[in-house]
Amino acid sequence: MTTTETLTVVPHWIDGSEYPSTSGRTADVYDPALGVVTKRVALADRAEIDAAVASAKKASANWGELSLAKRQAVLFSFRELLNARKGELAEIITSEHGKVLSDALGEISRGQEVVEFACGMADHLKGEYSEQVSTGIDVYSTRQPLGVVAVISPFNFPAMVPAWFFPIAIAAGNAVVLKPSEKDPSAAIWIAELWREAGLPDGVFTVLNGDKEAVDGLLTHPDVAAVSFVGSTPIARYVYETATAHGKRVQALGGAKNHMLVLPDADLDLTADAAINAGFGSAGERCMAISVVVAVEPVADALIEAITSRMAGLRIGDGRRGCDMGPLVTQAHRDKVASYIDVAVEDGADVIVDGRDVNPDGDAAGFWLGPTLIDRVPTSSRVYTEEIFGPVLAIVRVASYEEGVELINAGAFGNGTAIFTNDGGAARRFGKDIRVGMVGINVPIPVPVATFSFGGWKDSMFGDTKAHGAEGVKFFTQLKAITSRWLDPSHGGINLGFPQND
Repeated sequence: MTTTETLTVVPHWIDGSEYPSTSGRTADVYDPALGVVTKRVALADRAEIDAAVASAKKASANWGELSLAKRQAVLFSFRELLNARKGELAEIITSEHGKVLSDALGEISRGQEVVEFACGMADHLKGEYSEQVSTGIDVYSTRQPLGVVAVISPFNFPAMVPAWFFPIAIAAGNAVVLKPSEKDPSAAIWIAELWREAGLPDGVFTVLNGDKEAVDGLLTHPDVAAVSFVGSTPIARYVYETATAHGKRVQALGGAKNHMLVLPDADLDLTADAAINAGFGSAGERCMAISVVVAVEPVADALIEAITSRMAGLRIGDGRRGCDMGPLVTQAHRDKVASYIDVAVEDGADVIVDGRDVNPDGDAAGFWLGPTLIDRVPTSSRVYTEEIFGPVLAIVRVASYEEGVELINAGAFGNGTAIFTNDGGAARRFGKDIRVGMVGINVPIPVPVATFSFGGWKDSMFGDTKAHGAEGVKFFTQLKAITSRWLDPSHGGINLGFPQND
């Protein structure tokens, strides 16, 4: 087995190359399917934070002045390289996060959608023009880059979530400092190397590895203009409050407790498949995972039967072995998720399938917890109210559509939700009635395509601007209005009065 002394240390990426850390601080990086430390990651100190931001600041001045045509050429090159070599990235993600290879490839493809959206930045940055708004005066608007922007991303999507932000930020003329999760940092370094190969100038894309010290350093650094964050709600709130207090614009995407409302007329086969896919994909470590099925009676028993029959056929194990679901990211997280099963029993719920009994196709030391199904979960239970972020699917029974909607709307979170029904009127009504930012109609994970914007309501989102799409372009640019008059021989005269349109 590799000893601690011989483990590779994942470095920072500053000024277009690997930047070995001198802080003396590192953290363990695990292979979750094996349960062993495979490498270590550098944790930045203040000097390294300052070096990263200084490099990005220097690069942003030249990059922001480069023509859109030249910037987009780099974006197109990056897109082609990513498409050709995404298999390499998927293997890195699986080795550090644990999700199965097909899921890793899926997240890369969704991130690539944003790269492709950013390839059209010339169109997205077009301003407006009004001629002759006053005699001889025209007004037009432009969008200009902010400078240095920080992206702080979570462990569950080490490629896709950063890609929600950095393609648009870079295409718009900014320099990006990415702080990936210390749990699975290698994907960020791979992406940085790909940017260099695509021709991105040194310093435009920086990777700063670290923990809370790095996060706080970016949130308070005077040369960082904006922060994009995805993570749990308590940390999202902290990021928002800290960064805005230091004069930065912020989009902080928080946690979720996503519900699937199932009406009695729903197609049970479609619904059961969707519940399995959305509840247990990526071991439930998704902010858009369905964690609560709200069953309008009398559909619950039949739906549970359909779900459990499918759960019996799931293969849990090492993501490199063609399994359906992999391990959780760390032992500590696995144990925390498993503890909710005990909470459910204490609160009087019925554990239909207990994931602690799983027999995985993988090393016994891996961080395994199988898919878990819990019926009759009280809405007062922590199993219902808290974000579990694991493969635990709760069933809550209600008597009517109205009761189900009221239940969902009463929740603290408002990230994603779905309704399963064959009633078009009910589906349309649900889209209007529900107080949630992203809604699926017979679609269990309603993550919008890159041309639209991602983000929830209530405690799932802090800040006014969502991720990617038109909202993302607005976030990474500042709007300027220019009022123009070209003098001609007819002008003249002094007028000290307030300017008026005439």
